[in-house]
Amino acid sequence: MNNDMSDDVRTWTAAEVMHRGVLSADADWSIEALANFLTDNHISGAPVTDTGGELIGVVSLSDLVRHSSMPENDAATNNTHDVYLYALERHMGQEEIRLFHTGNESPVKVRDIMTPMVFRIDEDASVQQIADMLIRGGIHRVFVTEGSKLTGIVTTLDLLKVVAAL
Repeated sequence: MNNDMSDDVRTWTAAEVMHRGVLSADADWSIEALANFLTDNHISGAPVTDTGGELIGVVSLSDLVRHSSMPENDAATNNTHDVYLYALERHMGQEEIRLFHTGNESPVKVRDIMTPMVFRIDEDASVQQIADMLIRGGIHRVFVTEGSKLTGIVTTLDLLKVVAAL
């Protein structure tokens, strides 16, 4: 963020308040990998890219919570797995059971829970335009792009820092 307070913050642009080097989630990651990625990096959301690096959506902790709270996610597959493991435990030792362990990773991928609508702005967008977009969209982050290339991100926290500098 621009630290030169001689500038009027109302004239600042996305290029002056954005974060460069944006971390992105891969559309083919499991939701467990996504949860680890978000918590390990202390972020609440990220852009989603495909194998070619193209920006195709956004995913957040809200998407994870929404997915995990859906009733169909308590499907019998997990219960069947638990019952099967319980039966094995009665007839085999823990070492033998570990040989059968396949992991309990969900087949659900980031692309299944992401929001495909992406809010984009140019680097020369004003902080007022960014704020308007965040409010109208009811969102917490916008992606700064140059053509189709992702160059940065501006979050609601970034705009609060601008407000604090007024």
